[in-house]
Amino acid sequence: MHNVVKLILLLIVLQVSGQQILPENKRAVVVDEILENRFNNLLPQLMDASDIDMWVVISREYNEDPVIKTMLPATWLNARRRTILLFYRDKTNNTIEKLAVARYNVGKSIKSAWDKEKEPNQWKRLMQLITERNPKKIGLNFSKDHNIADGLDKTDYDEFMQNLPKSFQKRVVSAEQLAVRWIETRTEREMVIYNQLVDITHDIIAEAFSEKVITPGVTTTTEVEWWMRQKVTDLGLETWFHPTVDVQRSKEDLVGHLYSFSGRPDDMVILPGDLLHCDFGITYLRLNTDCQELAYVLKPEEKAAPDFLINGLKDGNRVQDFLTGNMVTGKTGNEILAKSLAEAKAAGLRPSIYTHPLGLYGHSAGTTIGMWDAQGGVMKDDGENYPLNPNTVYAIELNTTITIPEWNRDIRIMLEEAGFFGANGFRYVNGRQTELMLIPRLKTHQGN
Repeated sequence: MHNVVKLILLLIVLQVSGQQILPENKRAVVVDEILENRFNNLLPQLMDASDIDMWVVISREYNEDPVIKTMLPATWLNARRRTILLFYRDKTNNTIEKLAVARYNVGKSIKSAWDKEKEPNQWKRLMQLITERNPKKIGLNFSKDHNIADGLDKTDYDEFMQNLPKSFQKRVVSAEQLAVRWIETRTEREMVIYNQLVDITHDIIAEAFSEKVITPGVTTTTEVEWWMRQKVTDLGLETWFHPTVDVQRSKEDLVGHLYSFSGRPDDMVILPGDLLHCDFGITYLRLNTDCQELAYVLKPEEKAAPDFLINGLKDGNRVQDFLTGNMVTGKTGNEILAKSLAEAKAAGLRPSIYTHPLGLYGHSAGTTIGMWDAQGGVMKDDGENYPLNPNTVYAIELNTTITIPEWNRDIRIMLEEAGFFGANGFRYVNGRQTELMLIPRLKTHQGN
């Protein structure tokens, strides 16, 4: 009986503290299964939609193309030597070939197509494969508008073009649309996993913004930031950026947007009456989260946040609603931004919207809906004309400025939540903040 009790307690601890986070070997299985599904089922659809029947992805070790990093099996942390992947889509026969011009298979899905003993020159072997298949278009990863689709370095591009037969050179095109769609599109299984990722993120923030971590008058914002980093490490996860925690209170002036990224005072002591804000994200199973939430530090004898802060959060939620209501397939980020800002301002709000794609990267590929320093819309080099596509995830990142007479100042209600846009429209991946967290949590049995 004693051993049974110990086992039950152990399972409870693992479930609560680890939130069912998989060990490394189990993660590898999931990553590889997802990859195989993406290669066999998603990639053919994307190649057809992009009108590219051959995609060649080239990278050298430690200088990886952002695309190839998302294609490597779980046991490959980097490309090996020069790794060349070739995907050939035969739409007529509904087949897709996945070949590696490399000495090894690249995971389960991509088979080695190079015997160095038979053909010592890697480039010549690649050209043989291209010539045999006679593609109509050869997509390479170069792009002016999308940085994630611009991973082919000059050396490899020059080598490729020098070795490519002249009859094929006019068939070379930018694979930017295909690369962006590969990066931004989420599968059904990935979205099941995404729910857990965001839930873990919310739980870490909730613990950080509680009396378990914060003692008002003692704990500093920097200490909370490092607690969050350590929590992620202790859970066996990673964070894709250093978390930030900042304070708005009655005695400070409203600062610029850069304050959240640069120039914040270190070790600011958290005090009763403060409005706390964090920016935090994790990486797990090759997906990323990005979340901003708010908490209020109760003053003695307070049992709730002031009404002006409660109403401020509601205004932030209203801006979210204007934005997500305008997310329509085929609309560009600039179109969505302009309409959302106009509607929010017409409702008496003072919004700023800077929503970005989220997924295999934190600042991922896809539709950019504003930047904090580009509220008139992003320029062409930032993907101005790229449309909103279904089965994509976004960090719904924005703020609204509110005036607080009691503090004799303006503050910003800054929010960020992961949202999914699919065939049925928009939904939050794991909910959104609609109430301020309180520090400390109320203890109703003690009347406080």
